[in-house]
Amino acid sequence: MIDGFTIGRVIKRCREEKNMSQEVLSGLANMDRSHLSKVELGLRSPTLNALYKLADALEINASEILIMFESERKKV
Repeated sequence: MIDGFTIGRVIKRCREEKNMSQEVLSGLANMDRSHLSKVELGLRSPTLNALYKLADALEINASEILIMFESERKKV
């Protein structure tokens, strides 16, 4: 099961590592900025399609996000 809080934290960290604002990332991923904000806060879980769009916008593989997610989840 995908933990929305953890996946959101991973996406936020990836965005910040790229020095990207929510506005820029949401535009590149063709996603509403308020939706991205809710994903990063763990209030919404991204769909698989949204995860791929975010990964493409971040110029990483979706699998990298999932690997980071699994690593974070094991820490808890």
